Amino acid sequence: MKITEFLAPDAVVSSLTATDKPAVVAELCEVLCRHAPAASAQNLPAILLERELLSSTGIGEGVAIPHGKVTGLPGLVAAFGVSRRGIDFNSIDGKPTQLFFALLAPENSAGIHLKALARISRIFKNPAFRRSILDASDAHAIYDIISAEDSRT
Repeated sequence: MKITEFLAPDAVVSSLTATDKPAVVAELCEVLCRHAPAASAQNLPAILLERELLSSTGIGEGVAIPHGKVTGLPGLVAAFGVSRRGIDFNSIDGKPTQLFFALLAPENSAGIHLKALARISRIFKNPAFRRSILDASDAHAIYDIISAEDSRT
């Protein structure tokens, strides 16, 4: 499975404006709704924030992968955003989060959902890769970096 199978080039936000967890989730959900017509912009933040109540999806090293399942969604859909200053996302390492990969999966898709989460997590473990995204000038450059890394591994 490749990230580029569920992340569209126009689903990348190079500079999120949000300053807290609910706002960053809402901002990413606006992007997700463009690619998931079955999803509602009003309902998506609640789905992702409900998952956050179980445990934070801030996996550390400045990365968070908020995710959830949506009824009627035909396949995986993702949005990616960068917060230049970082946001307190209750990450497991206590550090501010700058890289956000929001993922939506169909309601009955445990296998593909877990594979996508594992793929994202594996790629984002690389410090040089994370730094290159933070140094990228725009959304197009960020997508190209993700796509190139996705092709290598």
